[in-house]
Amino acid sequence: MILILTQDAKPESPEYRQLMGHLAHLPNIRTSIHTEKGEEQVLTEIYLIGNTQALDIEDMKNLPCVENVVRISEEYRVLGRHGADHRPSHFDYNGVRFGQDTLNVFAGLCAVDNPEHVEIMMRALQENGQNCTRMGAYKPRTSPYSFQGHGKSCLHYVFELAGKYGIRVIAMEITHESHIDEITNALEKTGDPTGVMLQIGTRNTQNFELLKIVGRQSRFPVLLKRGFGITLDESLNAAEYLASEGNRKVIFGLRGMKTNMSDPHRNFVDFAHVPVVKRLTRMPVCIDPSHSVGSRAGGPEGILDVMHVTAQGVVAGANMVLVDFHPAPAHALVDGPQALTLDELPYFLEDVAIARTAFEKRCELNGKFKHPAASSGV
Repeated sequence: MILILTQDAKPESPEYRQLMGHLAHLPNIRTSIHTEKGEEQVLTEIYLIGNTQALDIEDMKNLPCVENVVRISEEYRVLGRHGADHRPSHFDYNGVRFGQDTLNVFAGLCAVDNPEHVEIMMRALQENGQNCTRMGAYKPRTSPYSFQGHGKSCLHYVFELAGKYGIRVIAMEITHESHIDEITNALEKTGDPTGVMLQIGTRNTQNFELLKIVGRQSRFPVLLKRGFGITLDESLNAAEYLASEGNRKVIFGLRGMKTNMSDPHRNFVDFAHVPVVKRLTRMPVCIDPSHSVGSRAGGPEGILDVMHVTAQGVVAGANMVLVDFHPAPAHALVDGPQALTLDELPYFLEDVAIARTAFEKRCELNGKFKHPAASSGV
């Protein structure tokens, strides 16, 4: 059970202390307090854990400072949707809103190679009206002999150039807890010119100790990619690890499933799960067409497969697109063969806009009809 408190609930107030005193005397119940600081207000939720079935919802609503009560299921306790659950499905970070009703494109370098390419990429993004990007500094690789990323040595110029070209948020994968400190230190030394979204890659989706550590910090939002060889439920529970430690600014990323049935694509595209994740949880959903397709192959009409699967995800309601671009793909240190060129950036963005318009028109059309009650199962 979740108690959602009023906006003016303060821990030092008599009403708040009265509430906590009452909860402390409930038999077989323990509490967990989650506080979410938004741009304009602070949201406080108290999770009641234990034998909550014996608690009457109306009685709990009448307690001091309580605005609403949500009875939750066992699955996805923090991030999930539970019955008449009207808690927010969005969050704001560094001036950018991420929600189940928004769409942000993160086009950029899968791996940072040099300052020149970073600047060319960010200038192109600014010229095309974009304020988000992806920049890989830490790169886990299948082979120990492959390029692992420049790490902290590239952070200062990446952040400085982001500030120069108005980039508000950079999606950046981390593989170790020390990377959080390196990113934090680099941001502070460069004057906090941009924001960072920590990315947990598919190989670390079930690195539970890393998930706990990332979840305990509240400065950076998190993009969690689905594990490439586990079920959707297992991956959603990985996101719950983050939220259970306190960080609920989580975006769930679909990046394809590892199976030989995906051939000739790199991974089996799973973008049909976009509405499933949005139905089961309150997380915005990201799609990663580059790592799903893994090539620049195209259909007989000339449209690249990566464009087709992007459109499929956006038409299904995706809220974020993580896509590889590079000023010189032939010279990219990681995943050059699948990267789009900067000449293709305006075309890609216009194609995404077309798909988004199609999604909005489908929603408008759906609003004109009444359907039988839909199932909420997977």
